[in-house]
Amino acid sequence: MTCPEFEEYLLPLARLLSEALTADPFDPRPAAEVGAALVAAHCTDPEALPRVLEVVDDCLVPYCTPEGRPPVPDSRTRCARLQHWIAAGFTRALRTRVLAEQEDISRAALAARTEAQAALHESEARFRAVFEGAPVGIGIADMNGRVLDVNAALTRMFGGVEDQPRPRHTNEWVHPDDTPHVRELQAELARGERDHYSVEKSYPRPDGTVLWTNLTVSLLRDSAGTSQYMLGVVEDVTEGRLLHERLRHEATHDALTGLPNRSLFFERLEHALAPGTSTTRVGLCYLDLDGFTAVNDSLGHSVGDRLLVTVAERLRACVTSEDEMVARIGGDEFVALITDPAGRADVTGLADRILAALSSPVRLDGRELSVRCSIGIVEGPVGSLCPAEVLRSADITMYRAKEAGGNRFALADPDSDARAITRHGLTNRLPTALERGEFFVEYQPLVRLSDGSVRGAEALVRWLHPVHGVLGPDHFIPLAESTGLIVPLGRWVLVQAARQARAWQLPRDDGPPVRVNVNLSPCQLEQPGLVTDFVAVLEEAGIEPTAICLELTETALVGAGEEALRPLRQFADLGVDIALDDFGTGYCNLAALRRLPVTTLKLDRSFTHGMQHRPVDPVDLKIVEGIVSLAHTLGMSVTVEGVETGTQAEHLRGLGCDTAQGWYYARPGPPERLHALSLVDAT
Repeated sequence: MTCPEFEEYLLPLARLLSEALTADPFDPRPAAEVGAALVAAHCTDPEALPRVLEVVDDCLVPYCTPEGRPPVPDSRTRCARLQHWIAAGFTRALRTRVLAEQEDISRAALAARTEAQAALHESEARFRAVFEGAPVGIGIADMNGRVLDVNAALTRMFGGVEDQPRPRHTNEWVHPDDTPHVRELQAELARGERDHYSVEKSYPRPDGTVLWTNLTVSLLRDSAGTSQYMLGVVEDVTEGRLLHERLRHEATHDALTGLPNRSLFFERLEHALAPGTSTTRVGLCYLDLDGFTAVNDSLGHSVGDRLLVTVAERLRACVTSEDEMVARIGGDEFVALITDPAGRADVTGLADRILAALSSPVRLDGRELSVRCSIGIVEGPVGSLCPAEVLRSADITMYRAKEAGGNRFALADPDSDARAITRHGLTNRLPTALERGEFFVEYQPLVRLSDGSVRGAEALVRWLHPVHGVLGPDHFIPLAESTGLIVPLGRWVLVQAARQARAWQLPRDDGPPVRVNVNLSPCQLEQPGLVTDFVAVLEEAGIEPTAICLELTETALVGAGEEALRPLRQFADLGVDIALDDFGTGYCNLAALRRLPVTTLKLDRSFTHGMQHRPVDPVDLKIVEGIVSLAHTLGMSVTVEGVETGTQAEHLRGLGCDTAQGWYYARPGPPERLHALSLVDAT
């Protein structure tokens, strides 16, 4: 074809590629037609396919984001897959043509030996023309493997020239990686047990490179059926093989660090854990860099990427055998896999090597960046593990190491995994639990020690979980605080407590109305409009601020700045009592009590646990007596938590404590039980 004719021939092929690139859904298979069409147009020069793939790479990627048109998603990946299918179609079409030529050659060779002597010269000339002009390599050997003739194409494949000495024996055409299967096929052919065989085989070249071929060896027999020669037809598939390996490498390795990626890691892990493999045990180290987000946020992603590259190099150096691999599975998360470790010590040893390798600071742009990581280790027999469980357990364990301070490893523990999974399940259900009405409030009375009367009640939220039953606040309040749900949950508890306080403000014969204590989370203090919303709740319930007492933990208040204390001072100005809960469990600066708007100290049960029986430790008595004296001096009342015996109540009353709560008086329960309490007489 002339150049214009050839361009006209290529236009539909280019259009097919552009349409396939932007098609939705994406299907790269039509690109195989392009490869086949190139072979049909005799574009079979060794440089043809690489040049075509370069043109596709240069032209299609810019085409993906032209001005005025939306970009094509995953254009680079789509382009690579189109290249793959072009190469596949090209290879298949070339192979088909080569096989057809091989068949022609075989027929010509057989016919040449059976034709009359008069036609022998003509037949030989025809065979020689095909033999020398064939685009595939051809070699002929006798049944002992002695090479009789090779054509120019075969010589070029091996990187030589025609005047170089040819190999004398087929044994010279071997590769160290040849499988026993290939040698067995050749032996069967030599014994006449088969007429031909086809394999994919590699050969070493003099320059040290490897030639990949599709090899077909056929047995040539004489008219009597006796084996005479072996005819080998060699198709060079090195380009296609290298392309396949490059595409495979890109698909299975991380572009930034060059380490195996998540896909290849799971492939190796699934193979190691698959039934019937020779692997008996596996070990996994799941590691996450401590504080890497701060590096990205403060120094930029470019520095973060270079830090990851350095970390990857150090991790790669920690791999000391073929049974170990390191992969990057995303962000700053890496995994190290060991197959058939001798024991847990091998896995912990790898973790120690990783920690040691990362202990030296990384110097980037004149800065020294310290690198720390947390590692979760899972090790066990193959039969008891599956890939998802292994990775989940290692991930959970890694977070335990991080919570313990980081820069260390932790070993997987089934009980810890179960607790973490339970916490995860509770966290996921929390948002809908409030909407579904799964929470309810119980009340525990606050008893005046001087006369045994009910002074108030603490509102305690409970979760009626559909699977785990009734859960106390210790199980879900920390989760609610970490997810931010504590804000709507805390408001819901306040609304319930305010309504109950209104119900208890009916005329009483045994004293003033009952005051309700409501716990307030530090997260709620940070919400703008907290005081305004609080007043609105009280107005809707129809109660005065004095009917509510807000409880906050000591750790939340001590050391808080004026901004955090401002809403508490506003509550105090409204007449709301503020109680300092769990007093004595933190590192309280007693002088700081003077600036806090606190009216009540709630003494933690740990101070009075020793007062349950006689004789009482005099040191405990002195400590409680000192706290009560300090509180009264500052104008505060004292409430004691966890009172469980009459002996405790007697001692606390004698020490001047004001109110108490605990199982000795009543367990938390529904509000109607508060009226049915049989109160203990203070005397």
